[in-house]
Amino acid sequence: MPSNRTILELRGHFWTLAPFVRDHLLPPSVPDWVGWETNVEDPKIGALRLNGRLALGHTTNTVLVLVHGLGGSSQSYYAIRAARAAERAGLASLRFDLRGADRLGADYYHAGLTADLDAALRSDALTRFEHILLLGYSLGGNMMLRYLAEDPDRRVRAAASICAPLDLAKSARRIDRPRGAPYRRHILRALKEIYHRVAERRAVPLPLVDALRIDSFERWDDEVIAPRYGFDGAEDYWAKTSAGYVLDRIRTPTLFVASENDPMVGIETVRPMLENTSTLRRVITDQGGHVGFPPKLDLGLGAQGTVEEQVIQWLLART
Repeated sequence: MPSNRTILELRGHFWTLAPFVRDHLLPPSVPDWVGWETNVEDPKIGALRLNGRLALGHTTNTVLVLVHGLGGSSQSYYAIRAARAAERAGLASLRFDLRGADRLGADYYHAGLTADLDAALRSDALTRFEHILLLGYSLGGNMMLRYLAEDPDRRVRAAASICAPLDLAKSARRIDRPRGAPYRRHILRALKEIYHRVAERRAVPLPLVDALRIDSFERWDDEVIAPRYGFDGAEDYWAKTSAGYVLDRIRTPTLFVASENDPMVGIETVRPMLENTSTLRRVITDQGGHVGFPPKLDLGLGAQGTVEEQVIQWLLART
């Protein structure tokens, strides 16, 4: 018979994959939205356009801004799921694409590129909102936490991250192991697609044919991310962009949600980093996987509904 640990690991895989498969086979309805765009100034390339989808909801003063994970986009199933939860709560929501995630070839992003999030919050379309709530998934959660540790927009009232890696070195090496191959290949496929689009428009640091052969996150970060953004290799990149090192600087009310059985962001890579702060509200559940959870999971926040609905209620209580 399989051990209890094996059963828990299998459940983690199930809740990682099941929502992804379900929402691809049976796409959920999407809140009514209008096209959104803004520019971000890059010191090397100049002005870059960011795109997204703004759902106005039923409110005039509060917007939920969603930051997608690595290889994802504004159309990722979890971003749509959160936008629907925001609509049910009467909130406006913005699902925006980090640079390149729209597959239009403007550029490609990295884990600490807070300039994109800052540009999104300062965009003309969001000037009407008095209150901003942030929700970051996976690597987008790491980026969001880095942003909060810097000089966040004063309208940001509260934030939440779901399954964010906090130690990028440990997370990368963990998923680079043989057991992480299915997830690694899936994400690298998306990153290579983004890189391919960029290579069609301008010179890139690594020839496309070589980039397409990369089979690990360490090599990707060392040969693709680091030279583009001036890091001294993957180790330097990880050290300078891991949110775990700056958690103690966050003053915004922030909720951190993680799963014991996350097969992509191992809980053993997260717990030590959480010791760097006492300011985050932490929920580490023994159910769910990577950004996927049972529909009736109770986070213990005194709220009801899906994980997204409970998180949004927690955020709203801090406006």
